[in-house]
Amino acid sequence: MRKHHLFWLWILFWAGPWGLPSASRAECPPAPSDGQTIYVPAYSHIYGGDRERPFLLTVTLSVRNTDPNHPIRVTAADFYDTRGALLQRFVTAPQVLQPLESVRHVVPEKDKTGGSGANFIVIWKSDRPVNPPIVEAVMIGTQSQQGLSFTSRGQVIVDTR
Repeated sequence: MRKHHLFWLWILFWAGPWGLPSASRAECPPAPSDGQTIYVPAYSHIYGGDRERPFLLTVTLSVRNTDPNHPIRVTAADFYDTRGALLQRFVTAPQVLQPLESVRHVVPEKDKTGGSGANFIVIWKSDRPVNPPIVEAVMIGTQSQQGLSFTSRGQVIVDTR
C-alpha cells in the first residue's frame, strides 16, 4: 500500500507545475465590447463576532477605462440595498472617461442603508469596440484599533457586443 502512495506522490511532484492549472498564468484579455451592464457586489457593513456586531465600511466604486486609445461613457452607476431597492443614482448625465481615466463614487461609512448585500449596477457604452473597463468596489473601515479593507470585482451581466 505504501508503494502505491509513493507512486502517486512521485507523479504529482513531476506533474505539478506542468500538468496542473496555475493561478500565476496570465489570463487572456477580455474581448472588446461597445457596452456592458456590470453588477458589482458592495458591503456597507459586514458582521463580526458571535453577536454579529456590524462593522461599518466606506464603499468606493471605481470605474477604470482600460482602453489606451478610446473614451467610454458611463451612463449609470446605481447603488442598491440588500433587498434590491435603489438607494442612489451616482450618474445623472453620461460621464465620459478618456483613455486610461478613472472615476470614483463614494458611499460614506456612516451610511449603512446598503447593508451587507448592497451592490452597484454600472452601465457603460462606447461608439466602437474597446477594452472593457475594470469596475470594482473597495471597502474600508476602522473601529478602535482594527482596520479592514477588501475589494470586489464587477461581473458582466449584459454585454452588447
